[in-house]
Amino acid sequence: MAAAAAGGGGGGAERYFTRWYKPDVKGRPCEDFCVLQHSNRICVITLAEAHPLLQNGKTITSINYQISANCSRLQNKVSGKSKRGAQFLTELAPLCRISSSDGEEYTIYSCIRGRLIEVNENILSNPALLQEKVRNFFAFYFLTFISLLTLILAFQPSTEGYIAVVLPKFEESKSITQGLLTQKEYEEVLLKRLNSSS
Repeated sequence: MAAAAAGGGGGGAERYFTRWYKPDVKGRPCEDFCVLQHSNRICVITLAEAHPLLQNGKTITSINYQISANCSRLQNKVSGKSKRGAQFLTELAPLCRISSSDGEEYTIYSCIRGRLIEVNENILSNPALLQEKVRNFFAFYFLTFISLLTLILAFQPSTEGYIAVVLPKFEESKSITQGLLTQKEYEEVLLKRLNSSS
């Protein structure tokens, strides 16, 4: 659903979605998330470009939508126009946990309030979808030696590698972006990180 709405990647996401960012979620450095907000209120949750899982050398070994003994995002059953049965999420509601080959585990958060419309089950059998464009980014960067910041923002994760789709309440659809950064503000955060690490 999300990939089709976004035009399958490339320029489609820019045409139909506004990008919002939540950096350093829960105080964890570089654990950044991207919220793609469609004009019809639907939001697609993805990893932001600088997330550790998208860095060169990381391999995703497992993705688990089982949040607790009593809560699995895979059990979310939505029906009807009013999306009955959808799980309600807060900004810090975990969507899934992702493990990498270096033994690290990352919790992916919703970043916005709303109803969980769907999770991306395709990434369970093909976790590489989350990293598709980023791997191309690193190969391109090392070949051309152009600005890292420019390239990070040019090669964003594929819309097929989304985590979940969330629908905010109608009355909250304008306020859900409070606390999120615009793309320009996120670029400034990335620039500060680059400057502080050099």
